[in-house]
Amino acid sequence: MMSKIQRVNPAGMMKSPAFSQAIITEGSGKTVYIGGQNAVNENNELIGKGDLASQTEQTMKNLQTALEACGATFENVVKLTIYLVQGQDVMTGFKASQHYLTAAPTVSVLFVAGLGNPDYLVEIDAVAFV
Repeated sequence: MMSKIQRVNPAGMMKSPAFSQAIITEGSGKTVYIGGQNAVNENNELIGKGDLASQTEQTMKNLQTALEACGATFENVVKLTIYLVQGQDVMTGFKASQHYLTAAPTVSVLFVAGLGNPDYLVEIDAVAFV
């Protein structure tokens, strides 16, 4: 049986081109869980200190690398959880991530007091179905 991802945006709920309200996965396949990624590159260097757009771009690159290592793409992502440090502009991060999101995953955004390093402005984890 082929795996299938169905994005659900029921009548009576807001419809967004950026995210889905619900997602159903069916068939045989694998679920990939990617832990929280931040703006640290392969050389353990923080990219974009103080710059949410740059940090979001690096974070999305890290997610893409992890997805590819698991045989997935952003097309397979069904859930993103985004942690933003309080005071950051959600639209700045949204704009920096849009060219990665080829399909509309479900998304939760949480504002937090801080992350694992005081210079981190964003952290994103993902769930994909392949």
